[in-house]
Amino acid sequence: MENRSHSAVPEFVLQGLSQSWEIQLFFSVVLLLFYIILLPGNILIIVTILKNPSLESPMFFFLANLAFLDIIYSFVTHPKLIFNIFSGCRTISYSGCISQIFFIHFLGGAEMFLLIAMAVDRYVAICYPLHYATVVTRVTCWAMIVASWLGGFIHSIIQVILIIPLPFCGPNELDNFFCDITQIIRLACTNTYTLEFLTFASSGLMSIACFIFLLMSYGALLLKVRTGSTIGKSKASSTCITHIIIVFIMFGPAIYIYCHPFQEYSFDKVVAFFHTVVFPLMNPVIYTLRNKEIQAAMWRLLKNIKFID
Repeated sequence: MENRSHSAVPEFVLQGLSQSWEIQLFFSVVLLLFYIILLPGNILIIVTILKNPSLESPMFFFLANLAFLDIIYSFVTHPKLIFNIFSGCRTISYSGCISQIFFIHFLGGAEMFLLIAMAVDRYVAICYPLHYATVVTRVTCWAMIVASWLGGFIHSIIQVILIIPLPFCGPNELDNFFCDITQIIRLACTNTYTLEFLTFASSGLMSIACFIFLLMSYGALLLKVRTGSTIGKSKASSTCITHIIIVFIMFGPAIYIYCHPFQEYSFDKVVAFFHTVVFPLMNPVIYTLRNKEIQAAMWRLLKNIKFID
């Protein structure tokens, strides 16, 4: 088939979360509530960590970066979804669609690699506590942060490179509320079997590999903590369990979405909603709820700025 111009399909139609306007309105209200409650909460987490000298450890440095990533991530699909629901508009331009795909995979990939960096930090802290201060320095932390962003960028560029050459000349309806590579490649006017396999390899298998690596790492750390000395055992165990919760929240839906690109299920949109909309806003909050140090620091900050008596 001869290569055709992308201008043949200048925009895509997003079918949304449901054909029922009432259901879409319900989801938009839920989304607004998450925005109102959790988005300022993530900002507060970053400010608390930056303002409090007692929270200068690498663990909190990584947590602030996680919150920052999730704040940016919340502006990739959320505003367009809310706008489409309330305006009745269901279209997204070709360039807007490609941009969504780029930033979803860029920020999602960066967050996956950041979770690996946090696992490395916990490994050194638990297994080599005497060398922790000299190994995990501020320079090392920044190097891991840069590597996380670079890894996410490379992963995202691969997804975009796979899509850009595709000719779109026929159907332009996406059965979703945002653009993603698993949806858009099905609309191409060419055989996409090889491309779908590459998508599975670059997103699905990568998610599975990271998921297994992190679970094995934290499982080994938990075993070492429980069989080691009692000093700091409770705090270290709580930190590892918190990380495991985030790993399941982060990778579970991603594995579900990207490990079956060849088929489409009715449950996909529900999983995608929680994966791209709800969970990113919750990740730093879960860390905060399970960490007494940052809770105390947040209350002190709120008192100092007279938000509470």
